[in-house]
Amino acid sequence: MSMIIDGLGTATPAHGISQNSAAEIAQTLCCDNAKQARLLSLLYQRSGVRYRYSVALESSEPRFDSAAAQTADIGTRDVRVRAATEPAAMTQPVRQTFFPPASSPEDCGPTTAQRMELYERHAGRLGSESVLQALDRSSFNAGDIDHLITISCTGFYAPGLDVSIIKQCGLAPSVGRTHIGFMGCHGALNGLRVAESLAASNPEMRILMCAVELCTLHQQYGWHPERVVSNALFADGAAALVACTSAPSSRGPKVIATGSTILPDSEDLMGWRIGDHGFEMTLSPRVPTTIERTLEPWLKDWLGKHRLTIGDIRGWAIHPGGPKILQACGDALQFRRGELSVSQNVLAEYGNMSSPTVLFILQRLLQAPESLPCVMLGFGPGLSIEAALVG
Repeated sequence: MSMIIDGLGTATPAHGISQNSAAEIAQTLCCDNAKQARLLSLLYQRSGVRYRYSVALESSEPRFDSAAAQTADIGTRDVRVRAATEPAAMTQPVRQTFFPPASSPEDCGPTTAQRMELYERHAGRLGSESVLQALDRSSFNAGDIDHLITISCTGFYAPGLDVSIIKQCGLAPSVGRTHIGFMGCHGALNGLRVAESLAASNPEMRILMCAVELCTLHQQYGWHPERVVSNALFADGAAALVACTSAPSSRGPKVIATGSTILPDSEDLMGWRIGDHGFEMTLSPRVPTTIERTLEPWLKDWLGKHRLTIGDIRGWAIHPGGPKILQACGDALQFRRGELSVSQNVLAEYGNMSSPTVLFILQRLLQAPESLPCVMLGFGPGLSIEAALVG
């Protein structure tokens, strides 16, 4: 009996910033000269991101729709901050004070302890927002949940994210808990595998899964090209789903299978380590070419075990690690024009939110029934590929 996705919810922080304004901030943190500033601006323009959300942005004004234009007071300068659609009619004051301009080349910004304080303040609240939305769209109430799976790679505290969600969302104190930590952008797919195993072990179990990432807390200072690329992509967000094997009125999609592989001799291509001033990302420029070379044969073999071919798949929820990774997937799988559009649009409107991102993409795909069967794909340290087949 396959696991049903009975409800799906997403959430972002209250405030966001255009990519142009994010680049202006980053220049005060990373660049020592005009040449670096020009290169950074070019990297941000080519990131595929137009707008993204961050808990590091503050405002005393009511929240407007993400289509609203916003005015940001950043350091000592006023910067116009606009959404992806860039309308000019509505403004609100937004401040960013957590990352002050670099005072010297040795300045590395806030300490990891300071960043974790902000994570603890915001992660549970943002995760709970996505959980309440998922529950509202499901067949069950908070008290019906038997097991909670939480996913995050961008922060730690204890009692942790799971306890925060239980208290804020009204789950039973007896609910089972599993936390999937520090796995990176494919974490939600690992969470689906755990949920699938729990559902198979007890067909009556009702499972709640929540992925929360506050990636922008790990903005890195200084001119390090790989980290500058990461700074240009990452954003904050949360996504949750309710899963079960039977629901009174659910017609939700089913998780048919999950798959995983670690690519040989790839450990140096992607890394995520805890430093004294945030978590530090290592991202080799060889990642896209490695994915392009290895994805198709592995995926063909995995789908074949479920009596499917790549041509049978009608929807693709591919994690947008960046535009080059999406292009590598499209080239490897010989996609037609438009097959990557949902992943590209989510990247443009929200940035790379790490583990929740693929669920944002799935939510959009599920609005069109003709998108099934769908394959979800994520890539992370290892270098690993994670997949889920939804039908």
